[in-house]
Amino acid sequence: MRRAEFEVNDPKLLEELLASCEYGTLCLVDGAEPYAVSVNFVWYKECIYFHGSKEGRKINVIAKNKRASFNVVKPLSLLPSYFSNTRAACPASQLYGSIQFVGDIEMIEEAHQKCEILNALMQKLQPDGGYDVIEVANPIYKKAVENIGIFMLNPQSISLKLKAGQNLPDERRALLIEKLTERGTPLDLLSVKLIKQMREKA
Repeated sequence: MRRAEFEVNDPKLLEELLASCEYGTLCLVDGAEPYAVSVNFVWYKECIYFHGSKEGRKINVIAKNKRASFNVVKPLSLLPSYFSNTRAACPASQLYGSIQFVGDIEMIEEAHQKCEILNALMQKLQPDGGYDVIEVANPIYKKAVENIGIFMLNPQSISLKLKAGQNLPDERRALLIEKLTERGTPLDLLSVKLIKQMREKA
């Protein structure tokens, strides 16, 4: 990573960001052409899992080249230029977290393992419940479990970047915290929390 001050090695923060993001971008290589597709995912047992059809371009590309990267972005607060007490446009920016995984993709074939992954995805996307647990023995799921494709990206490298004011001098960072707290949206308060967290680790 070119800007080393934004690189973060924090497994707990990694999990928190991944749990808060509904989708990521799967990046594949189709011959000489890049191919990217957005997918719902779950971070489970140290791997990225996603589901989809067993037919189509994505599955055909994976069959030819299982190497892939997967990118997840958590947008944080937009920072208008006037947060820096200036009329210049230059300070306008945005805080964010981004995670990149690189590894190989495998297809999960075993039915009970498919159900385990689908339940993990449901727990992430519908934590309030309201559905029958996905089980092979449940007739409402039998055909769907057979037909669905479950894919696992086993990461060989993980890069977490968090832009949360680490590059700012103390006075500028304090002003930013003040402005974000004053605006006070839930995203602003999360941004303030992360700014302070990164400052404590510096």
